[in-house]
Amino acid sequence: MPYTVVVTTTLVLALAAGCGAPADGDTPTTAAAAPSPEPAADAPAPSAASTDAAGLYALDVTSLEGEPVALSDYAGTVTLVVNVASRCGYTPQYAGLEALHRRLAEQGFQVVGFPSNEFGGQEPGDAAEIRAFCTENFGVTFPLFEKCRTQPGEGRSPVYAWLEEQTGDAPNWNFCKYLVARDGSVVGFFGSRVSPDDPDLLAAIDTALGATGG
Repeated sequence: MPYTVVVTTTLVLALAAGCGAPADGDTPTTAAAAPSPEPAADAPAPSAASTDAAGLYALDVTSLEGEPVALSDYAGTVTLVVNVASRCGYTPQYAGLEALHRRLAEQGFQVVGFPSNEFGGQEPGDAAEIRAFCTENFGVTFPLFEKCRTQPGEGRSPVYAWLEEQTGDAPNWNFCKYLVARDGSVVGFFGSRVSPDDPDLLAAIDTALGATGG
């Protein structure tokens, strides 16, 4: 039976009232991943877990609770990377993202969320507040990583620097989405207004899942 998340009307209306909208960037785009650069001669040898990782899956991040995470652990899956926020008009997309994550998990698909407070100051909470909000309101089980900077500038997340390098697109608001293939390359970019049940996004996910017999 498909997993369903119920969101109260009051919550949806309250969130919608407090959120602006992106100026553009809502048209899906596609990009081929650039070849990985050769490691420096004195670079350390990769660990066994990351030897076969490439693209997104060659990067390391930190969980929402502050634990190190090697994205090589997710190599071989199709991943939807989303910059999330708790007080945005697009916040109800959490429900659809969680439903996608659960429905397609057995096929090798996952959603991962990166909280960000850059757009409208709509993710002001600390890690505990973000976790509680996502769990209590949307039953989120997909991985959430530490709050980060997605825009160019000092302290920018390496994940988002790499994603923009591959696509030419940086997030221009909350809930922008990058679809990443099993091999770590970027399939496409989808703007904030592209909902988790958008036919174009679902078709791209299906294609990525089927590309290697998943």
